[in-house]
Amino acid sequence: MDNERLEVGDRELLMRLWPYVRPDRWALILAMVLSPFAAVVTLAQPWLVGRAIDEHVVVGKLEGVEHLAWLYMATILGAYLLNATFSFALGWAGQRTIIRLREGLYRHALGMRQSFFDRQPAGKLLTRITSDVESLGETLSSGVVTIGLDILLILGTLTAMFWLDAGLATLLILASPPLLIAIEWMRRRLRGLFVSIREALASVNAYLAERVDGVETVQLFGAEEKVRLGFEARNHRFRDLAKHSNTYESLMFSAVDGASSIFIALVLWYGGGMAAELLPLPGAGTAVSLGTLVAFMEYQARLFRPIRELSGKITIIQRASAALTKIFWLFDNGLPEADGTGLPVETSQHHLVLKDVRFRYLPGHPDVLQGLDLELRPGEVVAVVGATGSGKTTLTRLLDRSYEGYRGSITVDGVELSELARKPLRRRVASVRQDIQIFTESVRINVDMGNPGISDDAVQRAVERVHADRVVDRLGWDHVLRERGADLSVGEAQLITFARTMAHDPAVI
Repeated sequence: MDNERLEVGDRELLMRLWPYVRPDRWALILAMVLSPFAAVVTLAQPWLVGRAIDEHVVVGKLEGVEHLAWLYMATILGAYLLNATFSFALGWAGQRTIIRLREGLYRHALGMRQSFFDRQPAGKLLTRITSDVESLGETLSSGVVTIGLDILLILGTLTAMFWLDAGLATLLILASPPLLIAIEWMRRRLRGLFVSIREALASVNAYLAERVDGVETVQLFGAEEKVRLGFEARNHRFRDLAKHSNTYESLMFSAVDGASSIFIALVLWYGGGMAAELLPLPGAGTAVSLGTLVAFMEYQARLFRPIRELSGKITIIQRASAALTKIFWLFDNGLPEADGTGLPVETSQHHLVLKDVRFRYLPGHPDVLQGLDLELRPGEVVAVVGATGSGKTTLTRLLDRSYEGYRGSITVDGVELSELARKPLRRRVASVRQDIQIFTESVRINVDMGNPGISDDAVQRAVERVHADRVVDRLGWDHVLRERGADLSVGEAQLITFARTMAHDPAVI
């Protein structure tokens, strides 16, 4: 999917995600309502500690300190309950959103054009539906919405710090720009890296799925070493990109931790009254009270806690943005052509006429079918004979509308094929593919495909008609076939696919 790299803003991606979040918006609203209360009880704690030191510990007055202690304990309990409810609400909404998104993506994949699957490896599509969607869980539960709480904590902490000592707070503000610039630079680098990581992971999964599926061919032709080297090359590229992203993530966290330590030193230096000659700030040269200094240092530590978490959440959001870019690229591509309506196929006589039909799989490529004329009347058995690659299979795929874009005319009882709806058409026009497809389901489901409209008698007649009854007698109707029909011979698997087609009783085979 080299062409799927899109320049899409985070805001636009989140807006497109909103319809999947909307059914559980109550949980997000609850989290947002709780955020200010959680911030208030959290910010009250350092202030209570400062009061206890200045009004009781320093002056040796223990009377009344127990009230502050109980109030401090109440704020801790309140913060715990509010944050627990906050996290539960976000986790609830996040998991349910992931389920809806994955189901929507799978429904979309089932309706895609066959030509799309011809161009895209199955492993990449699996990556979109599984790991890319899963990567959003962390974002929804601890990313986007919790940033609001972090911002409230940062703003509230700064307000409290200015209230305690404007000079100390101004000093920290003046020292912050280098840190903010470094975080923004690393955020931009991480966004590009995470897009590349998603591409590399999809490439690993696609290569692995294809080679595992074709392991018998690999072994028969002695290509194990070449396949191993090919996998290692893709895996090492993924590893190198992951190492680079880990480096930037580590730098981001280290920058925040380092700045926190430096700011503690600045607070002690300024709070000790040693800045009078260097910094013309309010209160410079005047030592602050012990309680104020302790409270300010506690606020300073709490200020960097949401900043540190904010930097981590920025990383999570960049990873999710890369995944969302891939997911919505898949939503925007592979759409089926506009479905037709036309005459009900069930009442058709199925008189097929092809006139000057031409078809090519890709633009600019030569035609596979070159001016084909053919008439198929009801009740006829017609053999289409030709060399390999002459378009025999392509013809069957056009007749059941697996492929679109033919030129010329294909009519069913005088109605153009493109004007007929796919589902009723495919109930009446069926084909047995060269590639045998056996599902890891019971023998019965492999024949009737779980269609409740097909009776047990119809299934039995179809099996007997193609002489697959011996397979059923040996295994039983409820026997769950192994992946790719590993417990069947090739001939037995082909008989099951014959029976599948006959059980659906198509008018045209």
